[in-house]
Parts: sequence; C-alpha cells; structure tokens
Amino acid sequence: MKTTLTLALSAVLGIALASVSHGAVKNVVLVHGAFADGSGWKPVADILEHHGYTVYVVQEPETTFEADVAATRLVLDRSGPCVLVGHSYGGMIISEVGVHPAVRSLVYVAAFEPAVGETAGALQSKTPPASKAVVPVGGGFVQVKPDAFPKDFAADVPKPVSRFMAISQVPIAVAIFDAKATAAAWTQKPSYAVIPQQDRMINPDLERFMSTRAKSETIELPGSHAIFLSHPTEVAALIEKAAKAAD
Repeated sequence: MKTTLTLALSAVLGIALASVSHGAVKNVVLVHGAFADGSGWKPVADILEHHGYTVYVVQEPETTFEADVAATRLVLDRSGPCVLVGHSYGGMIISEVGVHPAVRSLVYVAAFEPAVGETAGALQSKTPPASKAVVPVGGGFVQVKPDAFPKDFAADVPKPVSRFMAISQVPIAVAIFDAKATAAAWTQKPSYAVIPQQDRMINPDLERFMSTRAKSETIELPGSHAIFLSHPTEVAALIEKAAKAAD
C-alpha cells in the first residue's frame, strides 16, 4: 500500500513539475545593439509588461564581445525560461549565448544572425549597408557621426528623440566586429526576425539572407534600423508570438 501511495504521489509531482517546466514562457530578455543602450527598448518593454510579461534589459558594455556575452549570461542565469531578443549587433550576442538552457526561442530585430565562425565585420563587408557614417572616436572605439545618426539610424523616429540618441549613443570597440561566433543558437532553437525595409545600418538584403538561412519566421516592416522605436507594437507582437509558441 505504501509503495502504491508513493508511486501515485511521485506521478502527481512529476505532472506538476512538467507543467512548470513546459508552461507559458512569461519572461523576455532584451539585448541592445551597437551605438545604443537598453533604454531604447522602453516602448517594447511597456507593451510586454502591460501584457503580463516580466522583462529584463541587458546593459552590455560594448567593450569586448566576451564582456557583452557575459553580461547577457548573468541576466539569463536569473530570468527563468525566456524569449531572448537582440537588436542589431545584439544578434551576435544572442546567437552566442542563446544556447543557455533558459532560452526557449530567439527574436532578431534588425540584427545579425551569424553562423559559427562568422564576424559582424565580415558580414557587413559581404553586403555593405547604406550608411558610411561609422567613425573612430579614439581608444579603439567607433560611433555613428552624430549629424548622420538621425538619418542613418533612426529616420522614422521623432527628431528630438533621434537627436538625443545621437549624443547619448554608446561607442563600441571596433575589435568587436572581428569577434567570431562560436555558437549559432538558431540552429538549436526556434527563431524569429524583424527586417526593416529602409535599414541603413545593416543591409536589408543581408538580413533577408541570414533569416532565410536560419529559417527564422520573419516579418518585414517599413522603417529604419530603430524599428523597435518606430514600430514597438509589431515588434512586441512577434516577441509574444515567440513566447506563446514556446509554451
């Protein structure tokens, strides 16, 4: 009798644990790209939080690829099951760290989707972007020329916002663009992509090539590289779709 009761309790506990493990994904981790910081995610984060998601925003330093990956991993260590989202260069980061067991799916927003061994710099050279405004600022770092930033990075964002983004942008270490991906999480987990049709920082044709190769479920939107600011509703909706599909 005791053995039967123990087996029954174990079965119930197993079902309960399974429901926790495979329940709805309600966490989202957002990773910003180059020349930006996490505050740009606010419109998307506001929508997700309103819909009941817990949002984490990674503030990676953009000093080395390894440091940026480590900063993201620290957040994943405490996020629980999540959708991992990367904008622009953030796609390099989420492809690398997306093998983390907390990650259920990946969303690339105007982002790189590298294969193992690829670098952001080589991908850019293969299909160059329209912008030629990335310039050195000293110490091995680069940024977008502030006077070109509104047009090249955020053409469909209100001018006061894009101007402030230009003067508050985070310079990135140029060596990061030569860092090779050692993992491609999209080969192991479901992926989604947003392609802005007027992106001047990453060529939309390169984004199409990468998303097709990764078999990412993809949407295209009219807009700039800052598509997360100009179309937060559509970006948030794709993130929520990824979360629901990972139930």
